[in-house]
Amino acid sequence: MTTFTAVYDACVLYPAPLRDLLMQLALTDLVRARWSDMIHEEWIRNVLMQRPDLTRTQLESTRDLMNRHVRDGLVAGFEGLIPSLALPDPNDRHVLAAAIQCGAGVIVTFNLKDFPPECLNPYGVEARHPDDFIADLFDLNAAAVCIAIKTLRARLTRPPRTAEEYLETLERQRLTETVAALRDYVGLL
Repeated sequence: MTTFTAVYDACVLYPAPLRDLLMQLALTDLVRARWSDMIHEEWIRNVLMQRPDLTRTQLESTRDLMNRHVRDGLVAGFEGLIPSLALPDPNDRHVLAAAIQCGAGVIVTFNLKDFPPECLNPYGVEARHPDDFIADLFDLNAAAVCIAIKTLRARLTRPPRTAEEYLETLERQRLTETVAALRDYVGLL
């Protein structure tokens, strides 16, 4: 099985249900997930703006768990590439720089307009919506994705979620194509 490398943009690392699924998928042999400290800082900052009930310490604990449990997830040494890159939003150049540095073929993001093909193609990188990305992983190996979801769902204890309830949570994360594919496998989740 070929494992490919994907950089997770900050916008897919919150809310927690999507981040948790992407992290669980990173523990499979389907994808080598990568991110940077700059990406971490961006998602943490955005969560704190939207969720004043959470603390920086709590989110930094999540960051540390991500870095500890996903082998070689943290990308470093890309900062020198940032000034030479052009994207519609210059604040997103660090994401592309991290992708180039680690040889990622995919940036997983909701912000597809900020990563147009004409800017990414020269570097062999493609931007994918998380729904398309996860659906692609499912097409590659449905069993591995189902096992990842079953493992993740088993950890949900406050409150526990039935497979159907979990699929509803994924639908709220804008993963409609993924959920449609998973409906035929609900008994395995």
